[in-house]
Amino acid sequence: MIGLFAAVALILACVGIYGVISYSVTQRTHEIGIRLALGAQRRNVLQLVLAQGALLAVIGVILGLAGAFALTRLMAGLLFRVAPTDAAIFTCVPLGLTAIALLASYLPARRATKVDPLVALRYE
Repeated sequence: MIGLFAAVALILACVGIYGVISYSVTQRTHEIGIRLALGAQRRNVLQLVLAQGALLAVIGVILGLAGAFALTRLMAGLLFRVAPTDAAIFTCVPLGLTAIALLASYLPARRATKVDPLVALRYE
């Protein structure tokens, strides 16, 4: 049951990250079109959008780890046969969530590289 809830939470996180990055790419269509019209390579646009997604993921992981460490004293009494600061959990989960966030950012980044500069410049 807990695994099912964790999977649903992970899917919701992916959809949320995808939505935020996708919205950002839509808002920046004009800027991306200008960059491409001025000679930016599509690889650079891909890196720009992925860097934005990575920044959001790293900020979220840092805040999440800080919150998790702060709550370990409250949760220590509720855990059975698990250390409150289990090193495997505190390394694997943030790495996994960062990888999934980058994967969720990849689709809008690919779409940003497909922007036609002429269409983007006419976009209002």
